[in-house]
Formats: sequence, C-alpha cells, structure tokens
Amino acid sequence: MISEELRELYQELILEHSKKPRNFRALEPASHTAEGFNPLCGDKIKLYLEVVGDEIKDIGFQGSGCAISKASASMMTTSVKGKTTSEANTLFNEFHKMLAGSSEPYDEGKLGKLSVFSGVSEFPVRVKCATLAWHTLRAGLESDGKVVSTES
Repeated sequence: MISEELRELYQELILEHSKKPRNFRALEPASHTAEGFNPLCGDKIKLYLEVVGDEIKDIGFQGSGCAISKASASMMTTSVKGKTTSEANTLFNEFHKMLAGSSEPYDEGKLGKLSVFSGVSEFPVRVKCATLAWHTLRAGLESDGKVVSTES
C-alpha cells in the first residue's frame, strides 16, 4: 500500500507532466507513426517515432486527453527515447502488468518513475487512459498503420 505522502508526490508528478508534457510535438520526418483513441474518456494521441536500426532515436506525440493520458504519454516518451525497441517492449510489458492487475508481479526497478502510475490500477476506468500511449507505441513499432482503440 502506498503512503499518503508518496501518493501526493505521485499526483504532483502526474500533474506536472500533464501541464507541461515532454516531447509534445510532431516529429518530421518520422520513420513510424501511430494513432490511438480512448472513446470512453475521449483521449486521442498521435505518436511519431524516429527508429534507426533497433534504436528509438527520437519520439514525439500530439493529441488531447485527460491528465493521466497526457502524463503517461509524456513520461513514456522520456522513458523510451534512446532505448532499443526490445527495451521499449520490456517497459510496455512491465507497465501493463502493473496496471492490469496481473498475477505476475511487475519489476518496479525497470519502471523507475513510471511506477507513479501504480495507483491508477485502483481505478479500472482510468487504466485505459494510462495505457493508451503505450498501446499506440507498440502499434507504431509494429508499423501496422492501424488506429489503436482501447475498446478493441
């Protein structure tokens, strides 16, 4: 269980990233793009990636959404920039385990600051807000061109 003091710190970090999102920009040219939509909350995201070889050299996003969605996209972009696609997929899996209530424990050490979203798992409706950017990232790395929806 998270202490009240820690919960407040986490909320501050989420609000900070929501108000001043990092990498909130179109990336031109982008080697990969993907779009995501959460019809339940109205969150929309377009993700731009510059992948060279197996490395995510640069990443940006644009869109609109709730504080959790925007903060998650912001923190995701800072976390995966400079990582390999394999490392980004590992982060995706750990993040998903943390929020989906998986019986398999997540590795907090791998997530680092992304652990601030652990409290979101207590609010099932908000899990889709937090994971939208991550599912969009996965679609972008797969380059399948489909729009990702939290309802599919």
